[in-house]
Amino acid sequence: MDLSMTVIWLAVLVALVVIELLTMGLTTIWFAGGALVATVASLLGAPFAVQVILFLVASGLLLYFTRPLAVKYFNKDRIRTNAESLVGRQAIVISEIDNLQGIGQVNVGGMEWSARTRVDGEKLPVGTVATILAINGVKLIVEERKEV
Repeated sequence: MDLSMTVIWLAVLVALVVIELLTMGLTTIWFAGGALVATVASLLGAPFAVQVILFLVASGLLLYFTRPLAVKYFNKDRIRTNAESLVGRQAIVISEIDNLQGIGQVNVGGMEWSARTRVDGEKLPVGTVATILAINGVKLIVEERKEV
């Protein structure tokens, strides 16, 4: 048993957990799990190559199988604010949208925004009801609302 590798894996584990605690972004916790598995492998006397492989496999499996669940429940009460709350809303075209000419405006909730269509060459005339797909800088990316 190589105690120095165990200490190194423990240091990696602690560093990853500290980073996760500081960021709370679900970015390093998966790798901390991999480092824990590698630490146990080191304590059991596994060769370094096996430790690294176990670290990578365990991290990958944790990332693949648990991340979707964690992301679903981690920020479930998060309220979209400001501009990101516009995505999915309806807007009225108040100035013809033409990407090639670089013009166009929409009105959303009493606010005027510069707007572009998702597809170049597509024009939206004044009065068209559009759905906001995304925000690119200070411009809304829209498409004509499809009737259901």
